[in-house]
This record gives sequence, C-alpha cells and structure tokens, in this order.
Amino acid sequence: MLIVMRHNASTEDVDSVLAVIRDMGYEGRPIPGRQRVAIGLIGNDGKVNSGRLVALPGVLEVIPVTQPYKQVSREWREDSTVIELANGTVMGGRGIVLVAGPCSVESEEQILSVARSLKRAGVTVLRGGAFKPRTSPYAFQGLGREGLELLDRAREETGMAIVTEALDPEGLEMVAEYADVIQIGARNMQNYSLLRAAGRAGVPVLLKRGMSATVQELLLAAEYIVSEGEARVILCERGLRGFDDHARNMLDLTAVVSVHELSHLPIVVDPSHGTGIRTKVPPMARAAVAAGADGVMVEVHPEPDRSVSDAAQAMYPADFADLVGELRGIAQAIGRDLVAPLD
Repeated sequence: MLIVMRHNASTEDVDSVLAVIRDMGYEGRPIPGRQRVAIGLIGNDGKVNSGRLVALPGVLEVIPVTQPYKQVSREWREDSTVIELANGTVMGGRGIVLVAGPCSVESEEQILSVARSLKRAGVTVLRGGAFKPRTSPYAFQGLGREGLELLDRAREETGMAIVTEALDPEGLEMVAEYADVIQIGARNMQNYSLLRAAGRAGVPVLLKRGMSATVQELLLAAEYIVSEGEARVILCERGLRGFDDHARNMLDLTAVVSVHELSHLPIVVDPSHGTGIRTKVPPMARAAVAAGADGVMVEVHPEPDRSVSDAAQAMYPADFADLVGELRGIAQAIGRDLVAPLD
C-alpha cells in the first residue's frame, strides 16, 4: 500500500502517518519525490484497512499496490532509481554505463592489461570473477581472495568501480570487503538466503535474471534484497535457456522495456552470456542500447583464445573499443549518451 501525501504536507503530518502505521502493526517507509512525499506500507500479507489512514492530515490518497513485488514496483516509486557508485559512475540516469572485463580473474598481468585498455575505451566499471560457479566441478572455479585482491589492484590503478560475484552467504562478506557492486549470478537468482544476505551487506547489488526466470520472478528476487534494506539494485538481462542451438541463450530485450514499465530499478544487458558467440555480441549490444538499457556488460579478454572460461564469447580489446564508438552513436540517436570516461 502507498500513502501519497499532499504537496504541502508537513513533517509532522508524515510522522503522524508513520505512527499510525506502526500502531497498526506494520512498517512505513517515506519515499521522497520531486513534488511530494509518499509513504510505503510494508509487512502486510493481505489487504489493509485504509480507513485509519485516508482521513489523516496531509494525506492525499491511499493506493493499493497491486503487484506481488512492492518496493521495486513503479507503483511504489514513480521516479526511476539512480545509483551512484563509489567512483562517481551513475547508473539509471541519462548516461549508459559500460561494464566490461574478463569472465575470470586469471593473473595480475591479465587483469591489469585488460583494465588499462578498457579505461582507455571509456569503461568505468570493471567486471571479473574471483569466484566462478561452473557447470562442471572440474572446471576453473576462480582464484578466490587472490582474485579479489587483484581486482582491488586494478581499481587502484584505473579508478574503475569493481563488480564481482558472490556465490553463497558465507563468502558474500569477503566479496563485500572488495566489491563496489556485488553480483548475484543467474544460478543464484532464487537463492533466497543469499539474496537476503546481499540486502544486508551495505553494497549495491547487480542481480542477473535466472536462465528460466520470468520478469516477475526477477522482480520478486529483487524484492528480497530491497526488503532487507538495500535499495541500490541493478537488474541484468543475460538471456534465457531456449531450444535452438544457434546461440548460447535467447537474449530477451523485451525484458528491458518490461522492467522499465513495471519497476523503477535500472537494468543492464549482458550480450556476452546472452549469445555466447563473439561475433554476435556487438549486434546485440547495439540492440540493447537502442532498446533502452541503462548499461551493457561485455566480456573482454586481452587474449580471448587463452581464456580459461567463456573463451568463445570474449571480445578482443580493440574490437570492443570500436564497439564503444558505435554504442555512443546509437545512444545519442535516442537522446542519451554513454557515461563519461574517467579522468
């Protein structure tokens, strides 16, 4: 339920509404807007009797939230969420964010080499896996803490923000020590204990859509994180498992449009996992920007053929730099631009 206050409602009016909500056994969360304050009522499992609220001083109207997800819905918050990362990168505004890097952190030389080239190309957020959930237990699983320390070194040298994945609640605390954004991967989208732990970590979260998840299930997973107190959630479309083998996954760009209609959270697109094939990544990245994505997340490796994971989809740095120029042109054509490069 959403209690919309009048534009001239006083602080005392807002406090009075919050007090009544607490007396009813629920929790109220003020949501400041451009013109007026709204108050979200949470903690209810069913319909709430709004009679005690609608007549309070300063209340304009009481609106039921019809979606099963509440705090991430556009009904709850009309203005889009804008997230500023530690290095000043803004996600969810007019600018489109470039997130790029290797699938896995393999060595100091590898991660520093690619980080330098990506910064020159205009990337402001570096991705790289220190912990890797792999289908085979015999595949490379990541360097662990050493990988996190190498990402930290790359951040110190380049100024880029770091996004890296946490696999479980036990390891999340370690990842939170280093990451500017904690990634929850597709395989863990409905790992509810991990989602709740991420919501308490005090670090922005990038939540990838599960391989067979609906948009509603993605938003409900985000609700777990937000309900624990972390409002800085970035959604990620990375492709669904399909029946055709022409690509690794079926990249669902309609999810970008649907998320913007249903939710105030920003959404980025990962065309690398969405296609699994290097030559298919640039066209789908261009399409993602045209569809309105708030960012693109691309795998780039200094020597893709020597990558220990996802070699077939990793781009060469020079090819990625060419792609950035193309994305800038598309962004400007739809009234946006790429986020400014770091100094």
